[in-house]
Amino acid sequence: MKSLAALLGALTSPLRRWNVRVVVWMLVGLLAMVAVYSAVFHQIMAAEGRAFSWPTSVYWTLTTMSTLGFGDITFESDLGRLFSVAVLTTGALYILVLMPFAFIQFIFVPWMDQRETARAPRRVPDDLRGHIVVTRLDSVTQALIARAKRSQVPHVVVVADPKTAMALHDEGYRTMVGPLDGPGTYRAAGVDRAALVATTQADTTNTNIAFTVREINRGIPIVATANSAASVDVLELAGCDRVIELADIVGTAMARRVLGTAGRAHVVGGFGAILIAEAGIAGTRLIGESLGALDVERQCGLTVLGVGEGESLRPPDSNARLSEHSLLVLAGSEEALAAYDRSFCAGAREERPVIILGGGRVGRAAARVFDQDQVPYTIVERTAGRAANAARVVHGDAAELEVLREAGLDEAAAILVTTHEDDVNVYLTLYGRRLRPDVQIIARAIHERNVATLHRAGADSVLSYAVLGATSIWNVLGLGHRVALAEGIELFTVPIPRQLVGRRLHDPDVLQDVGCHIAAVVDLDETTLIPTATIPSAAEARLLVMGDRHSERRFRERFHTPNLTSPRGSRAWAPLGRNRSPVERRPERRTPRPDSPA
Repeated sequence: MKSLAALLGALTSPLRRWNVRVVVWMLVGLLAMVAVYSAVFHQIMAAEGRAFSWPTSVYWTLTTMSTLGFGDITFESDLGRLFSVAVLTTGALYILVLMPFAFIQFIFVPWMDQRETARAPRRVPDDLRGHIVVTRLDSVTQALIARAKRSQVPHVVVVADPKTAMALHDEGYRTMVGPLDGPGTYRAAGVDRAALVATTQADTTNTNIAFTVREINRGIPIVATANSAASVDVLELAGCDRVIELADIVGTAMARRVLGTAGRAHVVGGFGAILIAEAGIAGTRLIGESLGALDVERQCGLTVLGVGEGESLRPPDSNARLSEHSLLVLAGSEEALAAYDRSFCAGAREERPVIILGGGRVGRAAARVFDQDQVPYTIVERTAGRAANAARVVHGDAAELEVLREAGLDEAAAILVTTHEDDVNVYLTLYGRRLRPDVQIIARAIHERNVATLHRAGADSVLSYAVLGATSIWNVLGLGHRVALAEGIELFTVPIPRQLVGRRLHDPDVLQDVGCHIAAVVDLDETTLIPTATIPSAAEARLLVMGDRHSERRFRERFHTPNLTSPRGSRAWAPLGRNRSPVERRPERRTPRPDSPA
């Protein structure tokens, strides 16, 4: 019955009716050819002095046209034999080629498409709850869905095209078909019982989606991306709880990863009042010292969460000596970070300049951070006027040595590769590493699959557009805040497992067993670090853990910690500009400023 319904549906739509008419006219043409050939058959047979009935003439015509040719009726004259060849040739083309093609193209294929369309779901199951609703599958939402799967959070991708929906379904995504601007679509998607709506369409489409969803569910968190700063206010007016400017996030994160030559601590994230910062050792008096001798915690009130060397990030070792290429991951208050700068960076030389390859939105966002931090920089951009507000711009191709030297390659402390094409970023990273083996290179990756390639090309740090965007959206969900450190390495909190109570905080057996490093202990609200040498009970605190997705999965499986952790009273820490609204409340309504920057 379903196949019959699909066939009827395939034949009744306006486009399909036109297809049916084409097939009908071809059948009419076939009948006309049979009639004409049968009449000619009679005439030639009469000329040869033979007579056959009309059914016999139709029989001969069809057997000849279909190439069966039984041979029981044949012509004796040359004219008759030439006529037989003509009937055979045209019949073979018509019956064996044109008719099957027309049937497949205009009947069978539309019928199969209709069946596939009928298979595409139009609503989610009624028992689906706490899921994420996504309106587009791109690199950001793919990373978000992958994280949701690891945390056992269901998802649904709303797709307007049934074919696209079925293709995504075959790839393992839960999809649902419906117009993106239809209220019925989001009712069918269960937004009244969903945990989050994330939309990464164009700004105008996001505005329509947010406004539509907000009318159905006034309490659901809505996260939208914005390609233009002027769209932020409009999207918030439409009902978005958080508007993410991905270019600003990536550009700011890249600028914060520049270690520089003065050793200052750069904030990269945080948990409530706990700030997470990275500080380079180059250019400071810390080179050659050990963490034990420095005693950062006692002097500044900071906790050293990890030590980076190149691409690796390892737990702190009090006896290990710091080199010029070392990086400290610190946690503490704003006052403690300021005390660190005063204590350990006093007398450090001025920052050397930074080269930004690309004057797009990411490059300009990084430049704004350098302006605030008073770090000299130069943007290399081919398009004149694209980075007009930057302090210093060199126009030209970044692949030309003369252009890079004019930008200050020989004196630069770091190079930021910010173009929007991964192939170009790999090229420029490899080129920059060959020209300056000692310079710090921070590259942007659009797709997560190119992160390893950029590292092999010589990048010291790679920031994935997809991972940073997915992390920002995930933090809005409120199921455990995260801070991205090195690519793939994150800080996250978990309830204290019963098996770890009373063990040493930096237990090497845990690191060896699951690959995760227990970095610190925080209070239940995740706002204060608890100084302790042993792990307290779960009723008193939570663990701050550092690891990648594989080690996190092993940690949760080994110690039976839940995947979903919603900290009591905690709020997502948003250090990046205008994205200020926490999930717990609706944003204040503001009218758009007429002078908002484009």
